[in-house]
Amino acid sequence: MSLRIGVDTGGTFTDLCAFDESTGQVHVRKVSSTPDDPGRAIIQGVHELLDQIGGRTIDEISYFAHGTTVGTNALLTGRGVRTGLITTKGFRDLLELGRGRRPHMYDLQADKSEPFVPRDLRLEVTERVRHDGRVEIPLDLDEVRAAVQELKRHGVESIAVCLLYSYVRPEHEQEIGRIISEEFPEAYVSLSSEVLPEFREFERLSTVVTNAYVGPVVARYLALLRRNLADAGLKCLPHVTQSNGGIIPFPTAEELPVRLVLSGPSTGVVGAAAITSAAGSPDIITFDMGGTSSDVSLVQNGTPKVTSSMELDGRPIRSPMLDIHTVGAGGGSIAWIDSGNHLRVGPASAGAYPGPACYGNGLEATVTDANVVLQVLNPEYLLNGQLKIDAQASHRAIKALADPLGLTVQETAQGIIRVVTANMARAIRVISVQRGYDPRDYVLVPFGGAGPLHASRLALELGSSRILVPETPGAQSALGLLMTDIRSDFMRTQIMLASPAATTDFNKVFTELTDNASEWFEEEGIEEHRRSLSRRVEMRYAGQNYELAVDAPDGDITAAVIGELIGSFQSAHDRMYGYSANEEVVEAVTFRVQAIATVPRADLRRSAFEGRAVETAVVGTREVYLPEEGGYTPCPVYDRSLLDVGHRIVGPAIVEQMDTTTLLLSSDVCVVDDLRNLVIEIRRSTSE
Repeated sequence: MSLRIGVDTGGTFTDLCAFDESTGQVHVRKVSSTPDDPGRAIIQGVHELLDQIGGRTIDEISYFAHGTTVGTNALLTGRGVRTGLITTKGFRDLLELGRGRRPHMYDLQADKSEPFVPRDLRLEVTERVRHDGRVEIPLDLDEVRAAVQELKRHGVESIAVCLLYSYVRPEHEQEIGRIISEEFPEAYVSLSSEVLPEFREFERLSTVVTNAYVGPVVARYLALLRRNLADAGLKCLPHVTQSNGGIIPFPTAEELPVRLVLSGPSTGVVGAAAITSAAGSPDIITFDMGGTSSDVSLVQNGTPKVTSSMELDGRPIRSPMLDIHTVGAGGGSIAWIDSGNHLRVGPASAGAYPGPACYGNGLEATVTDANVVLQVLNPEYLLNGQLKIDAQASHRAIKALADPLGLTVQETAQGIIRVVTANMARAIRVISVQRGYDPRDYVLVPFGGAGPLHASRLALELGSSRILVPETPGAQSALGLLMTDIRSDFMRTQIMLASPAATTDFNKVFTELTDNASEWFEEEGIEEHRRSLSRRVEMRYAGQNYELAVDAPDGDITAAVIGELIGSFQSAHDRMYGYSANEEVVEAVTFRVQAIATVPRADLRRSAFEGRAVETAVVGTREVYLPEEGGYTPCPVYDRSLLDVGHRIVGPAIVEQMDTTTLLLSSDVCVVDDLRNLVIEIRRSTSE
């Protein structure tokens, strides 16, 4: 008998999901997050979940995986450690100069983000490697020792090392790392040749500095959580989610925390892709709406879209990651009135504490309060009674906005819903329309505690005709942790023409990266039958400044394969930019190999119709404010746990479950499929 547990820490709630291998059942638990120490809520939640299952102990857990926002929060709040930088002479100011672009073209008051390393802690050393790897000026070891000693005197905890062209010749950085271990062994060290062996010196520098800045914070958090779990009786090695949707053991993650920036939302996308592919809908747009933000992503043919870079608070980070776009629109997003007397929502959030006004501590109106006023949410309690709701507090908070706007409380609450829906639709268009994909061709998959609440209105805004709500949407990211594999990425920049004459060079790079992946498999103790590799190459037209990634097939790279890669690149370029230049020379720039180790997964169980009438799932009626119907409208309330395969519901209606609430608008038709998903057909073409 064994349990597999996934834990996802959000800004408001910590979600836990357990898969009982002996019974095949999935159990879900939510506890309030503890931002001062996220691990405290995790330990509490594990004990509560085991009590909920009944008669199980922590030593029966055979697999433990965790999605965390500790690193992301440290970056956004500026709570990393005091960090120093050692770089090539002449490049100390690159971190501040960046690319010379204005972050907001027409805002004369816009400020660039403060660098994580102040200028007095950015030190230069003499060395120079050319673009072809030739050493023009040897590394001055005495300067390196002096720089390390100076950083030690300044009290830094972490040192980032980024030399020009170290991705071609890493020996100089490795030598600096050796000297740091001798002179300052307690320092956390990040070498750019290990963190990101790619070209573009500013992005590489920004990424390695980010890794060094949050490294000790993440390492301490994971090490403490690992000890606390072990003290509580956990015997297995815990894993943590990476931005690429895979997992890695805690000790490995402590060395490369920059790969955890999208740790939280990535597994929700992976789990949704697995569920919807099994349900026959492999093309989806995921919509993860939690308490603080909404994360959206596009999945095509059951495979999440990936990217190699993102910007966080104006700072570029390059690391393999799922293509997820985040907007500050969650259940806890605060509604406010701007200087033009317009209603706005977010990005500020009430968080776990004080939380929405209806939770009993906060005073400001949030999206959750709007749904309580409209009675889309149960005005008495949530989480099956675990969380009491103060509906009067929501009314007071919304009224404080309604009076200066000259609106009723209900009109203001509905206005909040309209604004947050528009914000979320804008985010989805970023990952769909702006990249050549029509959202009308994709099934909308909402999850997170607030996703299904807003899905029908969002689908109308986007023109989508179908919604699929998973069985446990409020804990989808936690469940996704039980449906993802162990992954690690290996990459290298080596610019070459994509031509039949380049087959030897292509094969040489891929062979070296494959050897690196094989070494990683051995170090992690991955059995042969669990190993697999995927390969990609980033390509561009000669002279272009940015690349597009295309998949490379297994086996030797032949002249014919290079021709196929060029064709895939031309198609990708046409989709992204609306044209392709078939006569132009194409270059291969960065080569990538992803090592994948499969793990036992939570099975998707199919069910059969049990013969109950759909009316047996109705647990009451609630007056819900629906402007389409002219005001408060009686809506049947269904208990999702009582819904059976094949049951059909026509809106307006409410479907409640422990972890979320689903709203069906008028004429929406919902059918429960054999995976117990709610499949909703949108029968209207315009919103209110």
